[in-house]
This record gives sequence, structure tokens and C-alpha cells, in this order.
Amino acid sequence: MDWFFADTMDEKFTITGEDAVHITKSLRMSVGEVITVCDSKKTEHLCMIERISSDGVEVRVVSESECLNEPSIELTLFAALTKGDKLETVIQKSVELGASKIIPVLTDRCVSRPDGKSADKKHQRYQKIAAQAAMQSRRAIIPEVSSITDLKKAAEAFGDYDKVILFYEGGGKPLRELISEGDKKIAVFTGPEGGYEEREVELLVKSGAECATLGKRILRAETAPLAAISAIMFHTHNLE
Repeated sequence: MDWFFADTMDEKFTITGEDAVHITKSLRMSVGEVITVCDSKKTEHLCMIERISSDGVEVRVVSESECLNEPSIELTLFAALTKGDKLETVIQKSVELGASKIIPVLTDRCVSRPDGKSADKKHQRYQKIAAQAAMQSRRAIIPEVSSITDLKKAAEAFGDYDKVILFYEGGGKPLRELISEGDKKIAVFTGPEGGYEEREVELLVKSGAECATLGKRILRAETAPLAAISAIMFHTHNLE
């Protein structure tokens, strides 16, 4: 069943824009076929296509039910900027794995340092990638990709989380020792290609982060976030 999103919807409504083009041109769907549309209240609506025109795809809601595809935890990924298009892959796969929010972070050793105009353009693309990944993986929400921030500002938000975990190549505790049953909002930090500076680790730990390890092997900057999210989803029974 093809999956789409809408903020609000009536018994009958029209899908427009890129989603309409995707339905008609890519999927080549026709009147009488059925799609699923998920709204901002995490309700999935089974919708039948009733009319296709230049204005869009008109659908009628056939049935609705609560979407149960979201993990039991809210996971926010603070991912250091990486070279090239690696962060795009991190965002796509993080959404598929269940991350609720992705925050790109500029650290001392980040090679990528986009200026304001370039950062805005990247942000728009990142959010589009998140939306596409959410549709593909049938999420109940489209995870937000925030604007680029720095490590100091990121640390100021630690009070919003039950647990903040810094995956650090310098070592730390096994993940199973850090996650407890009551942790519902978890923040995860992963570093850039060159890793974190010691002073950055000290800042995060002083602010309340706990260092964790992903094993004895050193993972690439684009691999570590996905391994971390997968491990956390496993430990919180969200891969069952």
C-alpha cells in the first residue's frame, strides 16, 4: 500500500504537488485504486482515488485507524556534519530506523562548513529526504531535520531528554548499561570524520552526556549513527 502524508483532511480531499505527480506519473495509479494517507495526529486513512485531473488527485476516505508504526521512544540524532552527501544517507536511514528528529551539528573537526545560503539549501533538501524516507518506511510522522547548530547550543537542550548518549571513539560504557526502562526521550551524539576534540567531549559530558561504545572497531562517521540507532532500537524492543 503506497503511503503519503497530509496535515489535515476531510472525507474527500485533493492531493496536489509532488505527491500527485508521484501517484499519476511514477506509480501510474488510476481511479478506484487505494492509498494510505497519514495525518498529523498519527492516524492512517485508507483512501480511494475518485478523480484524477490537472488540479491533482481527488480521494475519498474509506476507513481510518491509529498508526502503530512509531517506536516506543523518541530518539533525536545529533549528527556531526560530514563530507559530501554522506549526511543525506544518514538522514534517510535514520528516519527508516525510527529517529524522531535529526539535528546536524558543526564541530571543530567538521570538514563541511556551508555558508548561510548553502546551509538553507541543504536544509530544504535534508527535509525532503526525511519526508521521502518516512513515506517509504510507513512512519506515522515526518521527522524534523533542524537547521545546523553548534555543539554548545546542542548541549543547552540536554534538559529535554531522559538520556543523552555520546558515542565516542575514545571508549565508554556498553549501551546496555546506559539505557533504562524509563528512558522515553533519548538524544544520541555522533562525531565527524576526524572524531571529537577532547574539549568537546568534556563539554558534552559536563552538560550531562554519558559516553558509550559501539565496540572495539572504529566506525566511519556515516556508519556510527546508523549502528547507534539500530542498537538503541534493539535494546528498547523496537526491532521486534
